[in-house]
Amino acid sequence: MSIKALIFDMDGTLWDSAEKVAESWTVVLKKRGLDKVITTEDIQGVMGLPMDKIADKLFAEYPEEERMDILDECGNYENEYLRENGGVLYPYLEETFAKLIENYELYIVSNCQSGYIEAFLDHYDFWKYINDILCWGDTKVSKGESIKILMEKNGLSTEETAYVGDIQGDCDSAHFAGIRFIHAAYGFGEVVDKDESIEAFTELLELVPTM
Repeated sequence: MSIKALIFDMDGTLWDSAEKVAESWTVVLKKRGLDKVITTEDIQGVMGLPMDKIADKLFAEYPEEERMDILDECGNYENEYLRENGGVLYPYLEETFAKLIENYELYIVSNCQSGYIEAFLDHYDFWKYINDILCWGDTKVSKGESIKILMEKNGLSTEETAYVGDIQGDCDSAHFAGIRFIHAAYGFGEVVDKDESIEAFTELLELVPTM
């Protein structure tokens, strides 16, 4: 059976928001009176992790309860900041979306906080390309489980659905959900057991019809 639906990861697949996220988090930390600066490299190092794991890694010096409080405040301000400022889209993203939506259903599942995907779609006016979204902030379960929830909600079959992401965790999550994985090799990570690979987002237009 051929592919009818594509589910996308966010960071390292659709855009690179690391610099803007780092800027927004540093603003929050300064407001809280904390002597800590979050760098672009810090954010890139945790892209794709569930939010609680990010808190543990970036705010390990603070008590656990405070870590999540800091992270929640950072995430809320980050959503506002990205809705206003955007990030760095990968080349020809909208043009590719516009062509894909003619023949496929398009979805987003990410390990982000609630509101993050919405900020992305709001800033670029991309809602017209996306059928549905789901994230860790909505489900509080693993990405693989979130993929399964979204698929069940939208009546997607495992044979006709593929996930597009850039790190090993994305691949593991796709396979957990029983679907094929397309590695966005231009993103942040290496993957050892991908089903397909693309070097640019536009390559989906040639690859997906053959799957």
